[in-house]
Amino acid sequence: MSASTSYEPAAGSGHRVLGTGRPDRVTVAVYAADPILRVGVVQQLRQRPEVDLLADADAEGAQVSLVVVDHVEDDVAALLHRLRRNSATRVGLVVGTLGSGALQRVIECGVPAVLRRAEADQDRLVDLVLATANGEGVLPGDLLGKLLSHVGSLQRSALDPQGLSLSTLTTREADMLRLVSEGLDTAEIARKTAYSERTVKNVLHEIIARLQLRNRAHAVGYALRNGLI
Repeated sequence: MSASTSYEPAAGSGHRVLGTGRPDRVTVAVYAADPILRVGVVQQLRQRPEVDLLADADAEGAQVSLVVVDHVEDDVAALLHRLRRNSATRVGLVVGTLGSGALQRVIECGVPAVLRRAEADQDRLVDLVLATANGEGVLPGDLLGKLLSHVGSLQRSALDPQGLSLSTLTTREADMLRLVSEGLDTAEIARKTAYSERTVKNVLHEIIARLQLRNRAHAVGYALRNGLI
């Protein structure tokens, strides 16, 4: 996925249906990483009466901004943050792969509704759009389990008077160190976690600097001794 991708919203009809005896359709702007992803999602949604795809000029006013990508990398996170600042829209995400580190990143971006591309048939896409418009959270079952586990860890750390085993590393940092301990290099960690190689390097450097350690091996040893991974 190129860093220069513009993520322009998909063009649509740009209108809302009124006076037809049914509620207004949910207005949607589709932001996709490439034209193939865009066309697939737009064609699915365009057939459904519950959805009104907006033209580019009206995208900022969409009730739902649907972001469709392969992975959650730095440019995608920046787009999610930008859309979150728009109080007129709510954001849903359709993603190819989403590891535990990427899930935390998506939640930090304020995106409560996520669907894997492999599961994104027409009905599920529409369900995602409607849930997003209603402010409901949607996650695949396995990702929901990971999220609940993470929340439980945060709760336990709040009850731990020393608070060392869970507070000195974030979930993303612990995940990356665990992969280092398994012998993975920067490129392999990036693929596993859906972050860019630059982000992986920055995260590991931050751990080493913050804990005043010498290198990655030292960081892994420290984390293992203190029960952080």
